[in-house]
Amino acid sequence: METRVVRMDRDNLRKEQFEEAVALLRRGELVAFPTETVYGLGGNALDPAASAKIYAAKGRPSDNPLIVHICDTDALSELAQDIPDGAWELAKRFWPGPMTMILKKKDIVPKETTGGLSTVAIRMPSDPIAAMLIRESGLYIAAPSANASGRPSTTRAEHVYEDLNGRIPMILDGGAVQIGLESTIIDLTGERPLILRPGYITLEDVRKVLPNAAYDPAVLRRKADDTIVAKAPGMKYRHYAPKGQLTVFEGSLENVTKAVRKNAAEKKAEGFRVAILASEETKDAYKGYTVCSVGDREDEAGIAARLFDTLREFDHMGADYIFGECFPTEGVGQAVMNRLMKAAGYHIEQV
Repeated sequence: METRVVRMDRDNLRKEQFEEAVALLRRGELVAFPTETVYGLGGNALDPAASAKIYAAKGRPSDNPLIVHICDTDALSELAQDIPDGAWELAKRFWPGPMTMILKKKDIVPKETTGGLSTVAIRMPSDPIAAMLIRESGLYIAAPSANASGRPSTTRAEHVYEDLNGRIPMILDGGAVQIGLESTIIDLTGERPLILRPGYITLEDVRKVLPNAAYDPAVLRRKADDTIVAKAPGMKYRHYAPKGQLTVFEGSLENVTKAVRKNAAEKKAEGFRVAILASEETKDAYKGYTVCSVGDREDEAGIAARLFDTLREFDHMGADYIFGECFPTEGVGQAVMNRLMKAAGYHIEQV
């Protein structure tokens, strides 16, 4: 299969730009496209065969649910049942935008799309390319991140091509995404709203609408737990991992930089290719090593936007071992650390 990359003109989006992509989706094929968070790998959410193709293209476990992307709030009533008032309140406040809600699904949504679960994950992206693709297709589009399963999520079309060339027919190239981390996922099927995956919309943001919202305990854990039911993408399986072994150090910044230098020196002396994930404040402490800065420690959103690009850059370097710093967990920082811990496979050392 030849994967065609179609450059989209964001400043002049026209229906004819989407005709081929729409035709593919209506035939049950897949199209990768940008959202404001990461690139998504889209297929008809109500077509079990299309969902099966998504799992196959990514190499994704079939019990890991897909997120259904919509372009208007009326779709909630068509896809979900027993919708709590809080869902409508969240939709009014955060849609279109980087929030996914988990609700009880209607029978119209096949379990092939929901990973066998009786719930459905739904979001309305704000990216104009994503919104227009959904609208022009007339479909609900199931779309996990457009990467090979387990790899860092894709924030540029070239990342998608790197992972999925030959596996899908088309990539819509809208340039670099805005946010760089996947959407916040909130489960509204229980007695209390629970954030299953932190994102750009923070717990503090959600509590302005639903004061009793909380993190699922799995979000805050510091070690792997294979007993967790896969309520949402990323809760059970390893995600975002570079090819080299990533270790993250937590503690005071002084102790962290010392530990990074010590471990980097040991592996370099053994002949391995070593790289360091640092911040602007600390990058000069690692002279003599290959260092990638993800930005200023006070700029949580900036770090989020660069994290997956940086993890992929380590692969391009051929790094065998990567040693990284922890980052503050306030606001969007919680989402950054969530992704970083998963990328490290919970190889975390307290120093």
